[in-house]
Amino acid sequence: MTKARRIWTSTPLRQSLAMAALFALVSLVSLAATYVIVRDNTEQSLRATLEQEMASFRALPNTAAVVAFVRSQSETASPEDRILSFVLPGGLLVGNGALVSQGDGFAAVSLNGEFEDLEGDYFALGGPIHGGQMTIARSAEPLHDIQEAFLSVFLFSLIPTTLIVVGGGVLLARRSVKRLDRIDATLDRLTTGDYAARVSQMDGRADDLTRIGTRIDKMAAAQEQQISALKQVSADIAHDLKTPIQRVSVLLSQLRDKTSLDKNVADLVDRANDETDGIVKTFQSLLQIAQIEGGSPRRHFEKVDIAALAQTFCEVYEPIAEETGHDLRSDIPDGSVFVAGNKSLLGQVFANLIENALRHTPEGASISVGIVSDDGTIRLAVSDTGPGIPEDERENVLRRLYRLERSRTTPGNGLGLSLVAAIVDMHEGELQLVDNDPGLKVVITLQKAEVADARA
Repeated sequence: MTKARRIWTSTPLRQSLAMAALFALVSLVSLAATYVIVRDNTEQSLRATLEQEMASFRALPNTAAVVAFVRSQSETASPEDRILSFVLPGGLLVGNGALVSQGDGFAAVSLNGEFEDLEGDYFALGGPIHGGQMTIARSAEPLHDIQEAFLSVFLFSLIPTTLIVVGGGVLLARRSVKRLDRIDATLDRLTTGDYAARVSQMDGRADDLTRIGTRIDKMAAAQEQQISALKQVSADIAHDLKTPIQRVSVLLSQLRDKTSLDKNVADLVDRANDETDGIVKTFQSLLQIAQIEGGSPRRHFEKVDIAALAQTFCEVYEPIAEETGHDLRSDIPDGSVFVAGNKSLLGQVFANLIENALRHTPEGASISVGIVSDDGTIRLAVSDTGPGIPEDERENVLRRLYRLERSRTTPGNGLGLSLVAAIVDMHEGELQLVDNDPGLKVVITLQKAEVADARA
């Protein structure tokens, strides 16, 4: 997901947008309600003014007084603002304007010129006075002014404020996304087994994310301590039990060699000796994994010709493959391909992977060891055409002492792939178990020696 998409889908921005939308909605409703109230009050005020003016004309004593008053008012009143029209009983019209009937209403005309049409809307009131017809109209321009004023408030206040709130939300979201990315990256490292990962102190004021980061660090520290203690206990147990078990193995060998035993008893001694040897190998593997995870072998890194190493192990295991009916092939490029690492441990990677393939594939299966060199990286692949490993079990087989149900009847201690994973991790490589269709392919990606040296 791109950074922009993470920002737009982040919770802080969504909350900011929701608050901006709520603010805009409340402000718009409030503005609309205020506009309706002000408009209605203004309209009522205009109508009340017309009724007061009409009442003042009705209070005049006679027609002559009305005519005189209309004429005097018309001299100062602009027909665009106020129209006065009095039609005498004989049909004479006095005033500054008139309302002329049209098909769909009335049109206002000015009497100051030659009956020019007047633009705009009017509020009008008419009625009989002293035998004549009096009409008074006032412009509705104040209502248009109010509408324009509220529209200006909407355009130049509400919209900019909403945009500012959204912009502030984007800025806050960018800051939050950076902190969330930091927390997410730390959690990713923790879930992949890097228990030293920490969120550490984040910039800015202390908030919920800061508290979450602090709690994650406390949890990671406790988990790292527990894992370290568990590994130490495992190593101590393996170390303490290795010697007495070896002594038992020696005693069984002495019993087998120095005593005349019944054949059945001798077979039991041999089987007990084989089981003891298996236990010793298991403890040796556990100790080796603990040593690798401790990081001590990194001090002995050197440039290793991985192509020559792979070819050597293919040649070593080729006679064994012939005996077991397997077809062991190699696809290794000519020339040297160097990585920075521990030669003995890298050799054990090839040994474990080839032995696993020989042990868990049926007679006639093909086993291939290949190396591909790309820009800056080297990919090692050991593949077979056996039954493979189900996709949902591929993470489990990398755990210590874990064995598939169908593999429990075959020799082994469930530590081969665990040891390979530990060695690859120590070399800062990547281990993948993929489908070979059929069978399993183990792909290991390592840095070339020049690249690895530059990173060191």
